[in-house]
Amino acid sequence: MTNIPEIFGSMVFNETVMKERLPRDIYRALKKTINNGEGLDRAVADEIASAMKDWAIEKGATHFTHWFQPMTGVTAEKHDSFITPSDGGNIIMEFSGKELIKGEPDASSFPSGGLRATFEARGYTAWDPTSYAFIKDGTLCIPTAFCSYGGESLDKKTPLLRSMEAVSRQAVRILKLFGKNDVVRVVPTVGPEQEYFLIDKEMFEQRKDLIYCGRTLFGAPAPKGQELEDHYFGKLKSRVSAYMKELDEELWKLGILAKTKHNEAAPAQHELAPIFTTVNIATDHNQLTMEMMKVVAERHGMVCLLHEKPFEGVNGSGKHNNWSLTTNTGENLFEPGKSPHDNAQFLVFLCAVISAVHKHQDLLRISAASAGNDHRLGAHEAPPAIISMFLGTELAGVLEAIKADNDYVQSGRQTMKVGVNALPVFPKDSTDRNRTSPFAFTGNKFEFRMLGSSESIACSNIMLNAIVADELMLFADELEGKPDFLGAVHTLLKRVITEHDAIIFDGNGYSDDWVAEAEKRGLLNLRTTVDALPYYIKQENLDLFKRHGVYNETEMRARYEILLEQYSKLVNIEALTMVDMVKKDYSPAISDVQRGLCETIIAKREVCPDIPFETEKGALKKIAAAADEITEVNDALECDLKNVPRGTSLEVARFFADSVIPKMEKLRYLVDGVEAESDRGYWPVPSYGDIIFSIK
Repeated sequence: MTNIPEIFGSMVFNETVMKERLPRDIYRALKKTINNGEGLDRAVADEIASAMKDWAIEKGATHFTHWFQPMTGVTAEKHDSFITPSDGGNIIMEFSGKELIKGEPDASSFPSGGLRATFEARGYTAWDPTSYAFIKDGTLCIPTAFCSYGGESLDKKTPLLRSMEAVSRQAVRILKLFGKNDVVRVVPTVGPEQEYFLIDKEMFEQRKDLIYCGRTLFGAPAPKGQELEDHYFGKLKSRVSAYMKELDEELWKLGILAKTKHNEAAPAQHELAPIFTTVNIATDHNQLTMEMMKVVAERHGMVCLLHEKPFEGVNGSGKHNNWSLTTNTGENLFEPGKSPHDNAQFLVFLCAVISAVHKHQDLLRISAASAGNDHRLGAHEAPPAIISMFLGTELAGVLEAIKADNDYVQSGRQTMKVGVNALPVFPKDSTDRNRTSPFAFTGNKFEFRMLGSSESIACSNIMLNAIVADELMLFADELEGKPDFLGAVHTLLKRVITEHDAIIFDGNGYSDDWVAEAEKRGLLNLRTTVDALPYYIKQENLDLFKRHGVYNETEMRARYEILLEQYSKLVNIEALTMVDMVKKDYSPAISDVQRGLCETIIAKREVCPDIPFETEKGALKKIAAAADEITEVNDALECDLKNVPRGTSLEVARFFADSVIPKMEKLRYLVDGVEAESDRGYWPVPSYGDIIFSIK
């Protein structure tokens, strides 16, 4: 039986290990660096590196790596052994403070968005002491930031750490106005729920689309999908249960707080949810979780699919980003509180989020934008592309009362004065959840449901931290120095609610009525990634990130280019795969279907020459027409791919969105139609039914 407390964090150079292995003065110096951002002396770094190396070697490690998160969306690592030559042809095992603090991987082969030319290869990794080092596959992994020779960020961690500093700085200003002078730091915390699919490896290996693209590009619906709602929270199949057990243990060894596991709504779909932790650590842990999901699945003869929409017609996979703000004293700033004074503080932070989300819908939409997520948003429990906020009836009622200067009647008929000195006390979780809402208040946190399952959570949390920091800055500027502080708070809250309540929507996000209503409210409906990305480099957004030191303009424009290029490259790969599969798999199969029908007609005529065989002829005619159209559309798609226009990254991405994707969708519709009408013996790949019910 697994001893969870014994294995938890056993492969992590965590606080407990540091206390045991570091001299007291060295440990204190490191804690100052972690807590206060103070610089680390080289001699201190040497001591830490030596202790870290000794611990890692005892755990079986032979190498170390600076583990970083470039703009690819996955992690990167270059391994170096601890060995150093010594006299007599021998070696010693060494690891210096210099090697701990700084690395120099080749930066030329990572996305840079024009920040550097290919021949400018130098890049640097810098140790992030706020995220613990860990051992994976016999290698000591040191979480690091990654930057160019010129100092520009080339990764996701650096701007995330900057955004954390920004929101902390502004939140502390607000808290001091409420007399919280013991608060010196506010930390964003996140618990990212991770959805995924498990399929049999044998099925996976027969599908080029899954191998190359991570999703099926073709596939007629199975007779049964998720209609009976019998998979959600259902009994775990034995192979899945064994997989989840091993996955939990591997994650626990790495100090990852894996908490909840269950079947999700679609057949073969599952979910893992961790306990909240600091956002930069949560980001590191989520990257490790996705990696370990794939590794452990392989050991069990399965493949873990993290694509947002691996199968058409059933739920896609998202990542629910549960975000909150917590002080160094342990207070969650989105807890409503038990006194009017606490409520006033809560409402200030709540209204900062409301204002931020309304003013910066574009940035939140961009943070969840990808070619894969475009297939998922807007159906099957995924939120729509229109950003809105769900607060629930109780909290929405409080805000409406403040807006109207009315008394607020709480549930149970208790009347409370919504005024300067007595903002109301109200319970959390007093209303149902809204699964169609992109951004929902869920008691003491906000659940951002738009994220795609394969994406890093860094971008969404960078956006959230930055936009809320900007609103808190404006609030603090307005409130500081006011003699009638609570009166100023009431005035601020009333104005913010009046100006920004258009973002609050508690209804059905899938309805056509909501699309029309959102347009009336002036809300953005950025349906695709290509629609959304141009907003990234709006001047007001460039100014916002520069104002808080999260990105400079060069870094933002580089990311804009990278995101557009990634979109175009991904769609190009998918389209090339479709063309290849049609030519080499589906067209030959469809020819066999036609040949089989012809042979059937010929054979029947020999026996019954007077019968017209209209049924067989009709089927043959229908499939022959589809075959011709498939060839025509496939040729047109291939022509598009050979003639992608030269132009800006946006123009190229728009070509893929407007010309290539519609042909892909039509080609899929035609091929899937023939599959639905054909004897499965002719079909060259496993069907949807074969795949999603492959785990017994």
